[in-house]
Amino acid sequence: MLEKNGVLYYTVFGDFMRMRKKKYLNERLAAVGGNLFTINIDDRNFNTAVEEKEYIDFKSIFKNDNPIYLEIGCGKGKFACEFAKTHPEINLIAVEKAANVIVGACENAKKENIENLYFIGGSAEYLPRFIAPNTIDRIFLNFSCPFPKKAYASHRLTHRRFLKIYKALLKKGAEIHQKTDNMHFFEFSIEEFSQSGFALKNVTFDLHNSGFEGNIVTEYEARFSSQGFPIYRLEAYLGENND
Repeated sequence: MLEKNGVLYYTVFGDFMRMRKKKYLNERLAAVGGNLFTINIDDRNFNTAVEEKEYIDFKSIFKNDNPIYLEIGCGKGKFACEFAKTHPEINLIAVEKAANVIVGACENAKKENIENLYFIGGSAEYLPRFIAPNTIDRIFLNFSCPFPKKAYASHRLTHRRFLKIYKALLKKGAEIHQKTDNMHFFEFSIEEFSQSGFALKNVTFDLHNSGFEGNIVTEYEARFSSQGFPIYRLEAYLGENND
């Protein structure tokens, strides 16, 4: 995402789009500072940017040793807020790179006084710099941008370069839960997980008619399912012979 003259430019489906910077955005971000850690790194080479470590002390933030879950691409935070309220025994970290979007999620969490939810504003590529290895008990990937153009496949959050990042962050036996409305993206994800040493379980091509219990509906999920689109879901985990 780029900013020029108060206008934010962000990528959707591989193309640059305009999004007017929200009024008082910087002031609003400052007001939720206790709930938000903002990644500000100029180094666009992610490989070198993560060499220096600045691990966030989540025990100090949450004041407990509860399991830590991570949602990457939390959007407006509906899933994050609902999950955290439903599971007070879990600490949830919600990541979103668009400042215009995450500020609203932070404000909602603060308004509802959700103490087991913390936000990180920035790209997922930088996470190894701020989250220690073998820290995360589960990762949620809810309706990530599918980037349908093949030239932008590496931007998909289930591309193998991201899966390599997740592997380092996850504890042994931890899982990745993915939901999407895009069939081609889902098929791509299955292939990437398999090629990266993950095993799959609870794979469904029609979540809302699968009998699955405990599903928390996201903003995108409600929109797409109301239009008759099936929702795809899977759970991925590392096999015994993979690190």
